Amino acid sequence: MLNVCARPGKGDPGQRAAMRSSGEHRDRMRTVRSGKPLLVAVAVCAVAHAAGILVADPLWRYAEVLSLALLLAYAVVSGLPQPRWAVPAALTALLVDAVRTMPADPDTGPYGWQILRPGPTDVDIWAGFESGLMLCWASSIVVVVLLAVRHRAGWRRRTVGVAAVAATLVVGYAVVRVVGIWLATRAEQRPYAGGADVADDRVAAVGLAVLPAVALGVTALALATALARHGRWLASAGAVLLALVALPHLDASIGAVPLPLHAGEVRSAAFAWPAYAPSLSMPHPVAALTAAVELTAYLLLVAGLTGARRPTDAAPVEPAGSRP
Repeated sequence: MLNVCARPGKGDPGQRAAMRSSGEHRDRMRTVRSGKPLLVAVAVCAVAHAAGILVADPLWRYAEVLSLALLLAYAVVSGLPQPRWAVPAALTALLVDAVRTMPADPDTGPYGWQILRPGPTDVDIWAGFESGLMLCWASSIVVVVLLAVRHRAGWRRRTVGVAAVAATLVVGYAVVRVVGIWLATRAEQRPYAGGADVADDRVAAVGLAVLPAVALGVTALALATALARHGRWLASAGAVLLALVALPHLDASIGAVPLPLHAGEVRSAAFAWPAYAPSLSMPHPVAALTAAVELTAYLLLVAGLTGARRPTDAAPVEPAGSRP
């Protein structure tokens, strides 16, 4: 006698779970397709912003703000990860910083004569540190928020080890820069106007200036390691790019410290303006490249954290007949 398997009815739990899973998959694919135009618009605005920095003439002063606003809209449309407040909070910090640093309107800006006078000979020790904070505070908030929600369950020894090894590159570059400037300052034959104390203050100011960028680079590498451990490779690549962005921010922070000309042009500077000589047509190549890489990092982070859920994140489907 043939055994005829009964076809599961509408009330079968396994069939209901399969239909629900299929419907969720179609909804996720529809959401991803609807979010692609937003990503394209984000990329276009990012390119416009970087091009404006490169030629020192903003193509559209709202380009960066619109790029981040569209990225926030994409995150909301494509599906926010848990906890749902983390990505919007991080992008809000970036939006605030973008509005704060938005280029002034050239048609309404004040114009007039500016008289330059010799400044004080004393060195402001905190000048470079404040400049570094202004450059890195928004990116640091993004990294800290995402790292905190990714490590609520605690740290693993392997994760900490990999992040520490990668962080030596950022810390090592900072040490090389500080030591190079210290040696160049000591080698100067001409006496300082304020004596040896001014030289020591300048070296101390450089040491403080690198701290915000070093903190950003180290935490970004820790975030990249944590995301890679969870299989979020696209978001992990974005965190790695943020760690790379910390290096030109480090050189820019050092540039805010008044240094002798030969001390500021030491060969250890890989991202300062003497390393990439500007031209009349492209006066800010390093700043433009930094802005492009930074916006790309944010795009990869958001695209890698939002959207369709991974199979491991989805709730397991209970087979039919498993319940009593």
